[in-house]
Amino acid sequence: MQSKAVLGQAEVARILAAARAEAQQHNWAVAIAVVDDGGHPLALERLDGCAPIGAYIATEKARSAAIGRRETKGYEDMVNGGRSAFLSAPLITSLEGGVPVIVDGQVVGAVGVSGVKAEQDAQVAKAGIAALA
Repeated sequence: MQSKAVLGQAEVARILAAARAEAQQHNWAVAIAVVDDGGHPLALERLDGCAPIGAYIATEKARSAAIGRRETKGYEDMVNGGRSAFLSAPLITSLEGGVPVIVDGQVVGAVGVSGVKAEQDAQVAKAGIAALA
């Protein structure tokens, strides 16, 4: 039988705090979602000033990164590169800003961020994940 790490509430709280700090440092109004390895929500925080749709998009970015086992930027690059058929894939979003949480080579969850430019969303997500190191 195999075993792997799972995200507990302590880790989720650290991810949210670090992601929030990164966003606030830049005055970015974003939504931050953390999901488990199956894409199921563990936490969601929408910072003041973030549009309500940001919460939905952040969650879907996180879910797509978790079940796809890769950053959502890869999907966005495929679509932008002309592979429009990929839009019908079972992933909810192919927008940059969803980043998997990888522990010992295994995806244990993901963070999705929405509210600013795509690369800034990803920057906030990665800052949150870095808090686990």
